Amino acid sequence: MDLISPDLGLIIWQTIGFGILFLVLAKYAWKPILSALEEREGSIEEALSTAEKARAEMASLVSENEKLLQEARIERDQILKTANENAVKIIDQAKGEASKEATRLIEEAKAVIQTEKEAALTDVKIKVAELSLLVAEKLLRAQLSNEPSQKALVEKFVDEIKLN
Repeated sequence: MDLISPDLGLIIWQTIGFGILFLVLAKYAWKPILSALEEREGSIEEALSTAEKARAEMASLVSENEKLLQEARIERDQILKTANENAVKIIDQAKGEASKEATRLIEEAKAVIQTEKEAALTDVKIKVAELSLLVAEKLLRAQLSNEPSQKALVEKFVDEIKLN
């Protein structure tokens, strides 16, 4: 039972040892330990504030990126709209030019056709005149093959000349 209940001398020596230990620790160890703890606490608080600033900055950057992305989408839509409008204008202009060119070609073709038609008609008239002369010549030869009909024709021409 001696082990369970300590002796008064043992308690005093333990108290004195504890006091000396406390004084040595208070003089040499408490200040460095407390300063190390305060320094560690400061660095942790600084790290937390830096992390908070970084988080806020990231949120700001995300917001700014979203804004830039929205502006880029709007700009892209405007560019596409302008490109589509320009494409429609170019297509309409090309259609107009093609229509004008087709009209010009049609007019040229009509003019060529008209010229060819007039040339053909002139050619036909010439051929008809030649054939008419040939027929008239053959008729006259047939009629003027005898001398009395020749004299009658000459007298007729002379009478007509005098009348005019």
